[in-house]
Amino acid sequence: MTTTETGGRAAWRVRLGEFVARAWFQRLIIALITVNAVTLGLETSPTAMAFAGPVLIAVDRVILAVFVLEVGMRLLAHGWRFFRDPWSIFDFLVVGVALVPATEGFSVLRALRILRVLRLISVVPSMRIVVQALLAAVPGLGSIAALLVLIFYVAGVMATKLFGAGFPDWFGSVPASVYSLFQIMTLESWSMGIVRPVMEVYPYAWAFFVPFILIATFTMLNLFIAVVVSAMQSEHEAELKEASAAIEEAAHADAEAMQRQLGELRQEVRDLRDLLAERLPAK
Repeated sequence: MTTTETGGRAAWRVRLGEFVARAWFQRLIIALITVNAVTLGLETSPTAMAFAGPVLIAVDRVILAVFVLEVGMRLLAHGWRFFRDPWSIFDFLVVGVALVPATEGFSVLRALRILRVLRLISVVPSMRIVVQALLAAVPGLGSIAALLVLIFYVAGVMATKLFGAGFPDWFGSVPASVYSLFQIMTLESWSMGIVRPVMEVYPYAWAFFVPFILIATFTMLNLFIAVVVSAMQSEHEAELKEASAAIEEAAHADAEAMQRQLGELRQEVRDLRDLLAERLPAK
């Protein structure tokens, strides 16, 4: 393959990538994802399927064809670099699931077609930032989750020893105690449903449950929120830094271009002055 052919192929890929990345094309994909979400929801309604079932199925297939075409265009434009982008891999898998035939062994995959709606995450930048922040917060969340598991285990053993004899259904074993404590942590019927009945038999049970709620609910869960908020702020600051760096780079390039133009203009003025200096004495 000659250099000219290679350059022409590269230029064709660049043009295709620019076409897929255009704002109006991205808005079209967002609109199709939204329409597809509505049609997939309507397919769960027997009334809607009886009224316009073939139309809904046809619309779903047309939109799927557009998604396949869009992913294929991106794959052709970027080549193997397509699989270096996690969001591109996500789009590829979400669209690929819908192409698996819903036969007897794969009938459950028909329910997974709704995953196509999740493509909004990769298309809408604000949603993408939120997901990136959540992924960045995973290490911190893992540490907090490990600490929470430790707290639940210690509290579960204590609750089994303290209340297991009187309430075997709730605290008869460590797993049962952990589940009851999880319900208490979520504050779902914790007082009238569990704690007050326990306090009728063990009057000082509040001395165990109140500190547990303060630690598990109001402290640990707030730590989860704090880590997520911190990660989102870091992602936002990173986006701002990238935007600022791009602006500074563009301004620097404009300044260099202006300096080059100014230097060329000065050189032209010198050449004109030298030319006039040569011709004036001759007159």
